[in-house]
Amino acid sequence: MKIAIASEDGVSLSNHFGRCRSFLVYEVDGGKVAGPEVRTNGFTAFAKGECDGQEGHSHAPHSHADMVAALQDCQVVLCGGMGWRAAEELQARGIKPLVVKFPGPPAEAVAAYLAGSLNAAVPFCRCHE
Repeated sequence: MKIAIASEDGVSLSNHFGRCRSFLVYEVDGGKVAGPEVRTNGFTAFAKGECDGQEGHSHAPHSHADMVAALQDCQVVLCGGMGWRAAEELQARGIKPLVVKFPGPPAEAVAAYLAGSLNAAVPFCRCHE
């Protein structure tokens, strides 16, 4: 199983999935956790410079297909915030997105998820309709 964490700085969960700088991918095998493998975010519209840089971003329709393809080998994605379209595209590919508020390091978030003590705390954002 692979668990991806959206991160701005490599030491905490990103507040917005599509605006993170990287994905930290942890591999879980037989109870052992390896990683992270760092995948630079060059996949989202924000990373590609397609957003307008204002408080929000342009509301032009966009696809999360590149981002989902980059994480297709992951089964779970953890982040501090995510829009509903990104969540739906991940779910359509069998990837479980979870929006959580977790103050600790990414490795501890993975451990909490595996222990069953990390649950979705925040709904997906619907402000980009």
